[in-house]
Amino acid sequence: MKVLDESGEDNPYLLGVYAPVQEEITADQLKVVGEIPKDLNGVYLRNGPNARFPMRGRYHWFDGDGMVHAIHFENGTARYRNRWVRTRAFEAESAAGRSLWTGVMENPKANPFGNVRGLNLKDSANTDIVFHQGRLLTTWYLCGSPYTMDPLSLETLGAQTFLDTLTGDVMAHPKVDERTGELFWFDYGPKPPFLRYGVVGPQGTVDHLVELDLPGARLPHDMAITDNYAVLMDLPLFQDLDAARQGRYKLTFDRSLPSRFGVIPKRGRADQIRWFEAKPCYIYHVVNAWEEGGEIVMDVCRVGRPAPSGGGSVLARMISYLKLDARMYRYRFDLTTGTTSEEYVDGDHNTEFPSIDLRMTGRKSRYAYNVSVKQAPTNLFDGLVKYDNLTGAKETYYYGEHRYGSEAPFAPRDGGAGEDDGYLVTFVTDDREDRSEVQILDAADITKGPVARVLLPQRVPLGFHATWVRSDQLP
Repeated sequence: MKVLDESGEDNPYLLGVYAPVQEEITADQLKVVGEIPKDLNGVYLRNGPNARFPMRGRYHWFDGDGMVHAIHFENGTARYRNRWVRTRAFEAESAAGRSLWTGVMENPKANPFGNVRGLNLKDSANTDIVFHQGRLLTTWYLCGSPYTMDPLSLETLGAQTFLDTLTGDVMAHPKVDERTGELFWFDYGPKPPFLRYGVVGPQGTVDHLVELDLPGARLPHDMAITDNYAVLMDLPLFQDLDAARQGRYKLTFDRSLPSRFGVIPKRGRADQIRWFEAKPCYIYHVVNAWEEGGEIVMDVCRVGRPAPSGGGSVLARMISYLKLDARMYRYRFDLTTGTTSEEYVDGDHNTEFPSIDLRMTGRKSRYAYNVSVKQAPTNLFDGLVKYDNLTGAKETYYYGEHRYGSEAPFAPRDGGAGEDDGYLVTFVTDDREDRSEVQILDAADITKGPVARVLLPQRVPLGFHATWVRSDQLP
């Protein structure tokens, strides 16, 4: 079944490599080109939008229902499965047999319900996927209820309330500290308090929560942690309030305002936050952050021009807004002087969706693995880029013509010690053959291409974020 929307326009994010799939399948005995390394054991999981029903009004890529695609590696074998995230909204539409929500491009006033903080849009849990305390958490890009899933069966286990201690929403990219078992997060909303920062402790409950003062409603997407601090953001991209009052979703980028980064002790009070100013920009994704010689160093994928260029139709403006144009960038926040320094790590290559060895989150990491964003009207990831913080070297690998990949998390090999002593794993889709595969690359040298390719029985639509769960972490 082809899933379109009511606009009558050919929306590229509903066609071709983006087109939703409608079957949930489980498959083993998969054909392998090459040989799956026997020291690669765990699960690769990727979340993304996958509309189940035709949209009411115009479709935006962020509107699709969350669907997780996973491949489980065990002793040289592979097993694939995909499942929708059965959110509250998904279940309501399943019962009705049709779409009940309009998306971000339409007036949301008639939608059945929204998130906890008062945004009346469909929380589809389609954005990130994070492993915490034995369960997967799927999140939504505008703050919503994190939904838990079993990492092997992909059964949705319900909205995560952290033992009924979560009183709001959770943003797209909470950070897990594997050493302590803590989860760090924030939420935001259209009404005060505009930003709240919280910590889920090792006992699985929200045991720290502070309200933080901002000049107005903002749209922060990510954050960072270090050994002792969390870094939050106040960036000059926000929803146009006049448009919102008219039921339209429009973003405004105000170049007269600085970017601000709030450094707060991990369990600090609101009056302990320190704000560092920098050039105006937007940041979707943090690579990592750490403490170094009295400074906090934070690497990000920085968007210098987040507002769309030109006008055109509503669909054309949506496509322009969505297009990623980011560069690897480094901030240094001097905790003694209160000053900020900033510079490009790579000012030439448009790369995004970064991953690191998750065991290094909050500590100085050597390697980052980013996707390369193709120069095209829509977001297409045509390869991978490996950055070396120690030497400044950069390696690239491209999938080939008409082949596009996903975020590629680092998967340490069994017994591996270093940050590239393992593999990168990614879904790759061929738009000519309308089929997908999983590619496994040696992280120590991605230029050699895949050591193995696992051919899949169903196409995997292009999507958002991914993670790797090691076999020793599985229940």
